[in-house]
This record gives sequence, structure tokens and C-alpha cells, in this order.
Amino acid sequence: MDIEFIASMSVITPDPTRSSELYLGTLGLPLEADETGEYLHSERISGARHFGVWPLSQAATACFGTPTWPADRPVPQASVEYEVSGPAAVAEAEQELRDAGFDVLHPSRTEPWGQTVVRLQSSEGVVVGVCFTPWMHD
Repeated sequence: MDIEFIASMSVITPDPTRSSELYLGTLGLPLEADETGEYLHSERISGARHFGVWPLSQAATACFGTPTWPADRPVPQASVEYEVSGPAAVAEAEQELRDAGFDVLHPSRTEPWGQTVVRLQSSEGVVVGVCFTPWMHD
């Protein structure tokens, strides 16, 4: 697997309103809401390609197709995504992860926003993605 850079770091929050008080209100980060109004994110924070405040319900939907995080898995508090060279490299990374004994949360797929990603949950409970994000390669 050839990781090019960290594409994204997000905190995962069960309480988006409370989290926005810290990240928007107190820290004053230049975060914008997505079309749902819940996912806060920015590509304008120096030193980070993408930073997000990801509602737990959206993380659960992205990983499992349901807004409720499964009770048999640790509730994640963060997500980190590692960028590779293209969609084929994401599929290859999925196979490497499986061959190494990791249980992926979902197979490699292209999300509605155009990113190709495979995700797993680390032993620390972090949602880890290996992805290709086309607009980060322009």
C-alpha cells in the first residue's frame, strides 16, 4: 500500500450541536456545514487537507447503511483517511487489509460525493479509511 498523505481527519460526535460550540464558537475554526447542516468541515485550516466534525449517525450510515452505530462495536470518536493514487489502489488496499486479517466495515466503493473509500475500525476504535479523493489530486 502506498499512502500519499493524510486526506482527512474528523472527530465523530454523538452531539453535533455541542461539538459545534467548541469547534466553531470557541476555537473559531472556519467550518462550513454540508447540505444536511450537520457535517461541519473545512479545507481552509492550515496544515490540514480536510478537517470535519462528523455526526455519529452519519458515520454509522456511511459504514453500515443505518444511522445507529452497532452495539457490538466500540463507538468511534475519530476518523482518519489515508490517500492513495486512485480507485484501483483503494481496491488493492482493501485486499491487503483483508489478507492481513482486518475486518473491513464495507468494501471499496465510490461515495455519492465522488470519493472512493474502504473503511475499517482500528483496535483503538478509530474509523480508518483508505481512499482516493479526486479533487485532492488536481
